[in-house]
Amino acid sequence: MKYMYPHVVLLLTFMVLCSLRGHSQDSISVVSKILSLPDKVFSRIDKESFRLEKKIASGTDKYLNKLENRELRLYKKMWRQDSTKAKEIFGDIKGRYADLRTEVHSTQKGITTPGTPYLGKLDSLTTTFKFLQQDPSLRQATELAGKLGSNMQHLKGLQQNLNAAELLKNKIKERQDLLKEQLQNTPLARQLKNFCKDVYYYQQQVNTYRETLNDPQKLGTRLLQTAQKIPAFQDFFSKHSQFAGMFRLPGGDDAVNTPSLAGLQTRADVQNLFQQQFGYSPAIGQQMRQSLQSGQDQLQQLKKIAQQNISKGGTGNEELDFKPNNQRTKSFKERLQLGANVQSQKPNSWFPVTSDLGLSIGYKLNDKSTIGTGVSYKLGWGQNIQHIKISHQGMGIRNFIDWKLKGSFWLSGGFEMNFRSEIKNIDELKDRSAWQQSGLVGLSKVISMKTKFFERTTLQLMWDFLSYQQLPRTQPIIFRTGYNIR
Repeated sequence: MKYMYPHVVLLLTFMVLCSLRGHSQDSISVVSKILSLPDKVFSRIDKESFRLEKKIASGTDKYLNKLENRELRLYKKMWRQDSTKAKEIFGDIKGRYADLRTEVHSTQKGITTPGTPYLGKLDSLTTTFKFLQQDPSLRQATELAGKLGSNMQHLKGLQQNLNAAELLKNKIKERQDLLKEQLQNTPLARQLKNFCKDVYYYQQQVNTYRETLNDPQKLGTRLLQTAQKIPAFQDFFSKHSQFAGMFRLPGGDDAVNTPSLAGLQTRADVQNLFQQQFGYSPAIGQQMRQSLQSGQDQLQQLKKIAQQNISKGGTGNEELDFKPNNQRTKSFKERLQLGANVQSQKPNSWFPVTSDLGLSIGYKLNDKSTIGTGVSYKLGWGQNIQHIKISHQGMGIRNFIDWKLKGSFWLSGGFEMNFRSEIKNIDELKDRSAWQQSGLVGLSKVISMKTKFFERTTLQLMWDFLSYQQLPRTQPIIFRTGYNIR
C-alpha cells in the first residue's frame, strides 16, 4: 500500500496539471476567437448603440414638447369657456412637464432607474462585455479593452434612455386617461383626440426601438454568435445576466439567480408547501407538471389576446377612435421606397422597338398611399429581329402616386414628361417644345415574387389619356413591370 501512494500522488498531480492546462487552452481559445474578430464588429456596435441612444433621447424630448404644447392649447380653449374649471383640470401645466422632464433626464443619466424593460439582445451584449472584461488574459490586450469600455458605456447609455422612454410612456398614458375622464362631458372631449394620437404614436415609437434592438440581424450578432460557442460564457451568462436575475436558469448559482421579489413565493417554497400538505409521490409530481403546463398554455392565450388588443388600440385595454398611421413612427429614410420598372413599345413609322428603363424613389405618406418621382431612359432596339440596332431614343421625368384599393390591388396615377428623340446634344433637352406630356391612370397588382435584390414585384396597366394630343402619337395603353429594390 505504501508503494502505491507515490503513484497516486503523481496521478493526481498529472490530472491537476492537465485540468489547468485545459483551462489555459480554453482561455487562450477565448482570446483568439475574440481577437480574431475584425475591428468593424466592435466599431459597428459602438456606432449603432450610440446612434440609437441619441435617437431615443431626441424622440423623448420631441414628444415631451409636443404633448406639453397640446395640453396648453386645450387649457387655453377651456379658459375661454370656464377659467375656474380650466385651472381645476389642467393645473400648472408648465410646472408638471418641467418636473416630468427633470425625472426623464435623471433617468437618462442613470441617476434614477424607476424601471428597466428587459431586452434580450441588450442583456446578451452587456453580459458578453462583462464576461470579456473579467477574463485576466484579455486585460493584456489594451486596445481591445478600450473598445470594450466604449461599447459598455454606450450600451449603458442606451439602456438608460430606454428606461427614460418607458417611464415617459407610462406617465403620459396615465395623464391621457385622467384627461379623458375629466373632459368626457365637455366640449373639449373631441379636441383631446390629437393629444391621444401623440400618446399612441409615442408608445408605438418606443415599441419600434425595442424591435430594432431585438432584431437578430443587427447590433453585435457576430460577436454574440462567437461568444455563445464558448462554454465558459454560457456558465457566466446563467449567473450574471439580467435574465438570470429574473428567472432561475439551469445550472445557475441559486444564491445569484434567486430573484429578490418581496411578497412572492419561490419555486422551493411552493414545493415545500406541497410536500407538507400532500407528501411527495411520483403521481403528485406528475400532476404538478400537468398543472404547470396547463397554466403556461393559458398564459400564452392571454398573451395573444393582449397583443391583439395592443395592435388595435396601442394601450392594450381600449379601442382607438382614429385610424393609426404606422409610418408615423418610422424615420424619413425608412419611409423611402426605391423602385425600378421596365416598359416596352412596338415599332411604328416614327419609333423603333424601345424599352423604357425607369428608376424611382417613393415616400410612404401612410400605409395606403405613396408619392414619388423618377427618371427613365429610352433604349432603341431597331425595327425587328432581323434589323437590330441599339440607339438612344430619349429620356423621361416622372411623378407618380399609388393608393391602395384592396388586398394587393392599387390605384396608380402619374404625370410624365418624355423627350422622344435621339439625344445628340445636351442643349436639345432645354427645348420645352420637344418634350411630350403623358397623363397616366390605371391599376397595379402586387405579386409575391421576391428575389435577393427585389422586395416585391408589381404589374401595372396604365392608360395615357394625353396620348391622343401627342405628335407623333404614342400608344395609349401602357404595360409596365416594376420592382421594389431592397
